[in-house]
Amino acid sequence: MAETAQPVVSLKNLLVTSKSYQVEYPGLAGFKLDLRYLSRETLLKIRKKATRSTFKNRTPIEELDDQLFLQLYVNESIKGWSGLKYKYVEQLAPVDLGGMDTELELPYTEENALMLMKESPDFDAFISETVTVLSNFNKRSTNS
Repeated sequence: MAETAQPVVSLKNLLVTSKSYQVEYPGLAGFKLDLRYLSRETLLKIRKKATRSTFKNRTPIEELDDQLFLQLYVNESIKGWSGLKYKYVEQLAPVDLGGMDTELELPYTEENALMLMKESPDFDAFISETVTVLSNFNKRSTNS
């Protein structure tokens, strides 16, 4: 019996620009994040956008704008969240909730995500560890 030849498939045609999935933040029940996998290529593009060339003594010097890098990184990696109660925010960053109802939720905005990344080393570490590990996105991924 003759075997049917399989067409040659190019890996380039199989690659997608991004993969997304929802993950629950450890230890904070109901706080779910919509995250996007950041490939090496995406990280390099972010870095390039955040790098400025200047001259010192007629020598070009490249400097990374840390603030711009973080903003671009957050915008690419965090696509939304739900269930972030104010009582959880209090566990992640130094905040003054005054007399607020701590069961209410902090809505997702790019600004809120950026501030949480800046002010919470634990949140920053979780995001950074999660969005660069492809296996996290292969388990329950959706193309975006």
